[in-house]
Amino acid sequence: MTATELGMPGLGGLAGVPTTDEPQKSKDFKSDQEVRWCPGCGDYVVLNAVQSFLPSLGLKRENIVFISGIGCSSRFPYYMNTYGMHSIHGRAPAIATGLATSRPDLSVWVVTGDGDALSIGGNHLIHALRRNVNLKILLFNNRIYGLTKGQYSPTSEVGKVTKSTPVGSLDHPFNPVSLALGAEASFVSRVIDSDRASVTETLKAAAEHRGSALVEIYQNCPIFNDGAFDVLKDNDEKQRRIVALRHGEPIVFGPEDDRRAVVSTPDGFRIQKLSEVDESDVVVHDITREDPSYAFALSRLGGQDLSPAVTGIFRATSRPTYDDLARAQVAEAQQAKPANLQALLTGNDTWTI
Repeated sequence: MTATELGMPGLGGLAGVPTTDEPQKSKDFKSDQEVRWCPGCGDYVVLNAVQSFLPSLGLKRENIVFISGIGCSSRFPYYMNTYGMHSIHGRAPAIATGLATSRPDLSVWVVTGDGDALSIGGNHLIHALRRNVNLKILLFNNRIYGLTKGQYSPTSEVGKVTKSTPVGSLDHPFNPVSLALGAEASFVSRVIDSDRASVTETLKAAAEHRGSALVEIYQNCPIFNDGAFDVLKDNDEKQRRIVALRHGEPIVFGPEDDRRAVVSTPDGFRIQKLSEVDESDVVVHDITREDPSYAFALSRLGGQDLSPAVTGIFRATSRPTYDDLARAQVAEAQQAKPANLQALLTGNDTWTI
């Protein structure tokens, strides 16, 4: 399903990026590098999903760029037959901002992890989101530091026993979706690595969105945090826990014999049995609401125990992007009377001593 079919605004994320008439296949986006992640890592699923959906965009491979920081997920650019850059810890959004601003002919993607994005890179992430830079940010969340061998991360649950927290973590974890919405990101979503169809659908919608698009991906680390999201993959449990958001549809979930719904209250949202509420009280999901508090309230349903776990697109709104505004400003300045460089350097606040 495309962003247009989802009824999303803010389309044009691919505007200005050269296309090709030559048919493409997923193999065209696979590099000659050996994929070196641990067997069972959720990164494989996301890599395959990205390589499979990119041909549908019809973009030239030389006009697609993947930029990563440091972490297991940050090996991503090596495995893509596009341009890419393995940058420094936490700085991928900053580097990608410069590239997106200076090169409107590129589709720029950021690949990062919960440690890379939310610890040392936290400020870079929120500022890229608030500026609404035309970036697509894939945030791999496995609730652990995998590359550095199993320390707790900014998304690890309270009480998490790791090599760096041998008697349990005291830190309250970030909710990446809530954080992005707090920064007023124009597109925010969450998917689970095992749900290939939803991953592909959401990636397409993010690619077509003009502005910063954050996709949080719950993914498994089989070595240092195995089974972190198994409860969302069990056939029975996932029916009871996963709240799958669909634009324009009532927010209802659960098995047929125990259907539940999200209803609105003066204090926000709550979950009730569907049989106990009037149909008119059930919230109908709307990703286009300008006020981010609606999406934020949805992101606060559930908790660290993933009961429930809200997935899908939380918000997709349209507003000017930083890179478009910056280029327009430069063009306007170039058309104006040439500036006196010395006057600019001196300014009005000078003193003779």
